[in-house]
Amino acid sequence: MIETVGMIGLGLMGLPMAKNLLQAGFGVVGCRKQTDKLAELDALGGKGLFSAREVASQSQAVISVLPTVESLYEALLGEQGVAAGAREGLILVEASTMPLKDKQAVAQGLAQAGVVTLDCPLSGTGAQAQVKDLAVYASGDRAAYEACVPLFEGFGRAHYYLGEYGAGTKMKFVANLLVAIHNISAAEAFVLGMKAGLDPQQILEVISDGAGTSRMFEVRGPLMVAGEYEPPTMKVDIWQKDMEVIGAFAKELKVPLPLFGAAAQVYTAAMADGRAKQDTASVCAVLEHMAGYERS
Repeated sequence: MIETVGMIGLGLMGLPMAKNLLQAGFGVVGCRKQTDKLAELDALGGKGLFSAREVASQSQAVISVLPTVESLYEALLGEQGVAAGAREGLILVEASTMPLKDKQAVAQGLAQAGVVTLDCPLSGTGAQAQVKDLAVYASGDRAAYEACVPLFEGFGRAHYYLGEYGAGTKMKFVANLLVAIHNISAAEAFVLGMKAGLDPQQILEVISDGAGTSRMFEVRGPLMVAGEYEPPTMKVDIWQKDMEVIGAFAKELKVPLPLFGAAAQVYTAAMADGRAKQDTASVCAVLEHMAGYERS
């Protein structure tokens, strides 16, 4: 039975997940390379530690939500990583969005330390993580998945077992492809409506109640209505990493993604416009500029 959960990564996703796990009755220890969030975890009732090695040594299961491939290898297989501090039978729930080959490499490395790794990317934003509105795309060892179901229910809305290790990441690529396109389509719709003289709040309310809505329209729409993109729920520069991973995966499979490719150009324009650290909803501002529209 899992009583103490380790959280590696206490950023936009990890810290609210830790908060919800604490509220669900789990003990939570966590670490982050930038230590500013450790005090926040302590204030929530968890325990901030200074290395993934310490986290692994004090947990029955560890969840990793990391931003880059480099941080993945360092936190899981580095000198102060999970493998160095793991007890036999530790379960590692790898919830980051990363290239599949890197997910497989860290799983193999952790197996040598007696760690069972699940591939469990998440569907949802930082704002959705705050209110437990996350879906877990789980894959890997079935018994380990069953043991982690209480964790998934502690921080998420839904969880799906998808089969052999790696299937979760493949499903996340499909989901993120749609998120990328739907976010741009929501922004296009707002800009068209606003330049035509419609009130953005009214656009949000009316379209959310009709056939044209999408989850991204409803989640990112309020940010587009306000024209305020900080603090972010998903940063544009982190999203660029996810886009590149999906594009490379599709190229490997020789699958054309014409709509995804068109959407990618708008995110690149957001980067060029200095919006790297803003929410991905800021593509609305980029399209407003392209349309020659200025809000009153």
